[in-house]
Amino acid sequence: MTLQTIAHSETLIESSQKFNPVRLVDRIFYWVTVAMAIAIGVILLWITWSLLSIAFPAIAKFNIGFLFSTSWNPVQDSFGALPQITGTIVSSIIALLFAVPLGVGVAVFLSENFLPSKLQTPLAFVVELLAAVPSVVYGMWGIFVLVPFILPGLQTIHNLFGWFPLFSTAPSTRQMFATALVLAIMILPTIIAISRDSLLSVSPQLRQGAYGLGATRWETLVQVIVPSALSGIIGSVMLALGRALGETMAAAMLIGNSNRISASLFAPASTISAMIANQFAEASGLQKSSLFYLALVLMVLTLVVNVLAEIIVSKFQQVE
Repeated sequence: MTLQTIAHSETLIESSQKFNPVRLVDRIFYWVTVAMAIAIGVILLWITWSLLSIAFPAIAKFNIGFLFSTSWNPVQDSFGALPQITGTIVSSIIALLFAVPLGVGVAVFLSENFLPSKLQTPLAFVVELLAAVPSVVYGMWGIFVLVPFILPGLQTIHNLFGWFPLFSTAPSTRQMFATALVLAIMILPTIIAISRDSLLSVSPQLRQGAYGLGATRWETLVQVIVPSALSGIIGSVMLALGRALGETMAAAMLIGNSNRISASLFAPASTISAMIANQFAEASGLQKSSLFYLALVLMVLTLVVNVLAEIIVSKFQQVE
């Protein structure tokens, strides 16, 4: 190879290094994603600032006492959020108590080849399709189908165990328990879909190794597969909790919008989103500011849930 050929090759290498379309596309993609991430942060700060600016009159008047007051009287300009905060948290927790065992169980059933693939795939699709049903449809179904169906059973429970605080109130058509059941059905697709994907992503080698050591199918599932997918399952539960906390229409239609705290699950109650949906159209002045204060509280609750989800999932991933 002559010196001229070597020099020509070096020139070609330098020119290719100066202009590399692949590297250019990578850089463009990098800066576009950075800009989008910054834009999301700016939008979040903008929303927070908007809520704070409108809610400031209520914040200045009620301070932190707004979170612990049970009064909501637009005539006297007296507002408090404790019944709504309590109803939001209690209804979401009850919904999780029903949805988590059922959702994880269905996810295991749809990921472990208990059914032929011709049935398993359509069933998984139908479950995921439930997430696309509008919340107002769930609310109407709850009012006209679910509540009349469960009301006789709830009345029997009240007659037998009415001495217990949780069942001390005669069941009405608008109540906490029915709302929690509908919320459980609404968050089931989230838990099932994400948990199933997490279970399917577990390495087949772990399963084969467990079988090779003499483990049964049940032992492999409980001691190997589910623990390996636990971070994804926990993430699905936290996402479902976030949806349950912020659900509006179904809660507004079913919970009864009673501005008081009751120990009974059969009594009407209220949630933050239901209160905002029911009163915002006619609100003005300090009442409107208090509703924005409620919205700010709900935003903080969901933010806390997301932060806890990240912490819990990261800890489980470290354990794995």
